[in-house]
Amino acid sequence: MREILSDLVAEEQSLDQLLQKIAIRDWTRRKTARGWTIQDIVAFLASSEEFALSVIEDGETPIRESNAYGSLDEYASSGIERGRSMRPQDVIEWWRGARAGVVDALSRMGPSERLHWFGGNIAARSFATARLTETWAYGLDVQAIASIETEDTPRIRHIARFGWQSLPHAFKRAGHVYVPIRLEVIGPAYAKWVHGPEDSDQRIKGAAGEWCRVATRRMRATDTSLRAEGDVARLALEIASTAV
Repeated sequence: MREILSDLVAEEQSLDQLLQKIAIRDWTRRKTARGWTIQDIVAFLASSEEFALSVIEDGETPIRESNAYGSLDEYASSGIERGRSMRPQDVIEWWRGARAGVVDALSRMGPSERLHWFGGNIAARSFATARLTETWAYGLDVQAIASIETEDTPRIRHIARFGWQSLPHAFKRAGHVYVPIRLEVIGPAYAKWVHGPEDSDQRIKGAAGEWCRVATRRMRATDTSLRAEGDVARLALEIASTAV
């Protein structure tokens, strides 16, 4: 757990530092395509971390909380509305406190310990990876709003693997039969990350950063240089989703 939690904290701190560089006036003036401002994004992350902590502390919380709202989107909206009534700095402090609570709770768990989550159980390590993935993806949204671009770090290796691990669920949700896919991507400093059976005739190859953006629905595969070999692999590039 030490490695993934160290990278999770680093990713959160990286986004925190980026936020400090953005003028307060831009926190509410500029929006994403879905209509969220920077303040909305940070409020969402804060409420999401609070929710994650409740999952760790009480496995039934996801069910109770989701039943209190019409949908998970409504739950997310409730956190955003809460953030809109706060000062930007207070929203950041809310997020800092919530994320610290999650990291502390996960640090006392083994990587294979199971947590109740939507659709079934999830290992603590995967749960931490999901937190990192969400932070990174919404960090991309902040960068887009602020017209700031930062370089990818080796931390995206976790996201690349998580995106590959999420493929069976993405296929099931889309009503398609999944066939094992081989993922071969190149990360920062020319690191090569490979997942999936070596003898698979279904392969996705290319830049890890592009794959991570496709998997988190921040970029369309047609706008990347990713290459797919096989019909299942080509379909994967269309429906891949880590649901963040």
